[in-house]
Amino acid sequence: MNFTTDDLRTKWLEFWKNKNHVIIPSASILPDNDPTALFHNSGMHPLIPYLMGESHPEGVRLASSQKCIRTIDIDEVGDATHLTFFEMLGNWSLGDYFKEEKIAWSFEFLTEVLELPLEKLAVSVYKGDENVEKDNVAAERWIEVGMPKERVAYLPKSENWWSVGDTGPCGPDSEMFYWTGKDDAPKSFQDSWENPHWVEIGNDVFMTFKKKEDGTLVPLPQKNVDTGMGLERLTTVINGFQSIYQTDAFENILKSIAELSGHSEIIENPIAETEIGNSSRIIADHIRTATIMIGDGLVPSNTDQGYILRRLIRRAIRHGRKIGIQKSFCNIVAKVAIEKLSSHYSNLKTQASVISDKLMTEEVTFSRTLKNGEKEFEKVAQKILEFSPKKEMSGKSAFNLFETYGFPLEMTEELCKEQGLTIDKQGFDEAAKKHAEASRAGSEQKFKGGLGDTSDQTIKLHTAAHLMVAALREVLGAHINQRGSNITPERLRFDFSHDEKMTPEQIAAVEKWVNDSITADAEQILEEVPKKDAENDPTIVGAFWEKYPDTVKIYSFKDATGKFWSRELCGGPHWKRTGDLGTFKIKKEESSSRGVRRIKAVLQ
Repeated sequence: MNFTTDDLRTKWLEFWKNKNHVIIPSASILPDNDPTALFHNSGMHPLIPYLMGESHPEGVRLASSQKCIRTIDIDEVGDATHLTFFEMLGNWSLGDYFKEEKIAWSFEFLTEVLELPLEKLAVSVYKGDENVEKDNVAAERWIEVGMPKERVAYLPKSENWWSVGDTGPCGPDSEMFYWTGKDDAPKSFQDSWENPHWVEIGNDVFMTFKKKEDGTLVPLPQKNVDTGMGLERLTTVINGFQSIYQTDAFENILKSIAELSGHSEIIENPIAETEIGNSSRIIADHIRTATIMIGDGLVPSNTDQGYILRRLIRRAIRHGRKIGIQKSFCNIVAKVAIEKLSSHYSNLKTQASVISDKLMTEEVTFSRTLKNGEKEFEKVAQKILEFSPKKEMSGKSAFNLFETYGFPLEMTEELCKEQGLTIDKQGFDEAAKKHAEASRAGSEQKFKGGLGDTSDQTIKLHTAAHLMVAALREVLGAHINQRGSNITPERLRFDFSHDEKMTPEQIAAVEKWVNDSITADAEQILEEVPKKDAENDPTIVGAFWEKYPDTVKIYSFKDATGKFWSRELCGGPHWKRTGDLGTFKIKKEESSSRGVRRIKAVLQ
């Protein structure tokens, strides 16, 4: 039986709806309530406050298909498995049912809904360690519902323990696997789980602990279940495909690239290990991802998420040129992606013209950058011809052309050949590796924490951010809206819509307003109200209302006199009283991008 991504998404959501789950809309790929993460990278990411004990307005049983972005393996895109944008099928129990029901339902979905043959299935459970006992309950339940005992493996913490980060929710998990080999699957999964033909297709996380800053585990207020299944991967595996790019998610996108480039082999053999095949897959992934990003309000820039978007678009353009596409094409490919995805993500239709305009503008801008890069190449090449007896361009110079002007090594090689020059390829690889390691280390450091980082100071700074938004709107005007943020336990960084540099007097006024709210010792008040009522309430600050369910959570801070210092749409967590926050101080105010300012602030 062949499944499309649309088939599987529909079957997943209908299954959980029939199990009394509320189907919630996908959150934006841009985190509202986790300001230390670039993008939502899993289905549970937007739900961390509720896994920590906050009440969800739609109840304790939820399911969704969440838009996710992961960029850490961007250089691997084009192979059989890596994507930057993907959908994660998820369902959650927030303190309701636990292992008994969840394992039975997972088995039912795999064997009855998807009709996967039992002889190709296996599961793993937590082996246990000195802190948490062996998960015999999960293993025994799998066997009770029909999984052969020899297909249940106990695996160590490195394989079967899930946590949101260095601190926060965590617990043992149970992963589901499907055999993709041509021969019969090995009888014992315990003895064969490292065989690459066993492919993970889903994960039930039994979230029972919170990891504290000192590494100790304490019980969560409630026992949760979090399930994740990657839609594109699941479609690939159960259809017996060799590559994600063989699925319907990419069929028409690759067809459009084949027509634009004149290379029919792109659609005839979408998994070909050739330069044309690899470039076509990179274009397909990157433009599909860029479409989702712009649809959720992101614009290309030189910082943070906007830089990732710009990098994806420009990388796609370079690969388009490699396979012979000379005219603007990103908006054409994006239109096909919108046609495929908009049946489930309706905002893509309403944002179609914006997506097209942003892509076309970026292509024009990058064309100018390429011309500037060619001028820089001529300068470097001339110096080599005059002064270098080896007539070799250094790896560092070649990498600079790549990093600054977007020149792929192949383009620089071609230009060098025309000038009778060679390139130090080993030096280029070393420079690229050094840059990648530095970028990854910086990213890991920069985006530590998030809502999974439930340290007191992070929660206090999150609360201060709410007060600062209210202060900015009070001092600068009601046009102020959040455009991005990044919070660590040490400081708050906040981007907001504003065209002008703030004056010293305005900065002082914002500081005073926030510190007055702290002195007032305002108390946190949580309201759950109909979304339509909240949208029409001018005292409530919020954005991207379309992605929220019909009932929303409003966090307010109200002092003893009855004054509201802040009222904002959010998911938490927040400090209970403002009087505990300390003294608010703005350290820096600067430009982030056109029409966007950036504040860096601390609590002392």
